[in-house]
Amino acid sequence: MSHSPTQGPKLDAIALERVLTHIFDRNDAVGAQGRRGTPVCIWGTHGLGKTEMIKSFASSRGWHLAYCAPAQFEEMGDLHGIPTVHDPTPNQPNSGDEYTVFAPPEWVPTAKGPGILLLDDVNRADDRILRGIMQLLQNFEMVSWQLPEQWQIVATANPEGADYSVTPMDDAMLTRMLHFTLTFDAKAWAKWATAAGVDPRGIAFVLNYPETVTGKRTTPRTLAHFFEQIEGIKDFKAEIELVATLAASLLDETTVAAFVCFVNDELSGLLHPEDILNAKTTKEWQKRFQELAKGKEGAKRVDRISAICTRLFLYVTAEKYREQDGHGTNFAEFLLQESIPNDLRGSLMMDLSKHPSPAAKFLLKDKRLAKLLLEKL
Repeated sequence: MSHSPTQGPKLDAIALERVLTHIFDRNDAVGAQGRRGTPVCIWGTHGLGKTEMIKSFASSRGWHLAYCAPAQFEEMGDLHGIPTVHDPTPNQPNSGDEYTVFAPPEWVPTAKGPGILLLDDVNRADDRILRGIMQLLQNFEMVSWQLPEQWQIVATANPEGADYSVTPMDDAMLTRMLHFTLTFDAKAWAKWATAAGVDPRGIAFVLNYPETVTGKRTTPRTLAHFFEQIEGIKDFKAEIELVATLAASLLDETTVAAFVCFVNDELSGLLHPEDILNAKTTKEWQKRFQELAKGKEGAKRVDRISAICTRLFLYVTAEKYREQDGHGTNFAEFLLQESIPNDLRGSLMMDLSKHPSPAAKFLLKDKRLAKLLLEKL
């Protein structure tokens, strides 16, 4: 049976998180009525961060997480557990009332939810294991055990096709789940990377060169590994040979070339959100910003301006951000620069106005920004 290489709507991580929240809330409401909810299957190419996204989703909410990799199972006992003989009357040998029960596998959750059972890379499992999982997807239980209350089931899967060694799932299994395909979005990745403490120089690179994330060797996962390897190098330009060698060990050639170009052309004077917000005067960052905004040929580099604006937005909306004296004024001075396109300025203010964080409202208190925002509404 042939299926499309993608399943369900294509969503970035931010949009998918919002959809999952709705689904899980609905599943809980259904569960309160004595029925089970509907599992979710997240499709996507390798290295997109499907697994990490679900782990982060659970962690950020304080939920339990049970991890299961069905591809590692060799027999149904890995799903059901080990059969053992139970004797209700051990003091009466040969009474004939013994019967067989199963001891559930260690990965099976026992605590009450909320929680997520993650079936990772589910379609890399053997066909027999897939057939055994069908009851779990339908009833949230196996013949030998059941999920506790308020537990959700999320599976991840790679697309079917020549690029991946996967087991096709038939319609009977597919129709037991809600399907979504995770796609790469630089801003969504940057939000995760900022929260995860990824080297800000790496985040800036991805925002400036999102097209280099090819999905072959260069994936969000390999980029995170690369940035981890080089985060201890203070001066990339001085160690460019080492940086390029490490990049080539993980990334596509085009990405390596782009990163070397990024280091030689831009990174030496990279403008960070802290440079703008903590400045005593605009002179401390304005000259460098104007240089980046124009580029070597004098043409406006909207891509660089957009990357700086995105990083600034992610910085001030992060949970660990705390507003300080001068931040509001500095933020307004930056945003009111003539070199920032009106649509980009308006988009940033609208995003901030919709964000629930107190910092977002604090930064929009400046009368000049408030006036511009009202014009947009």
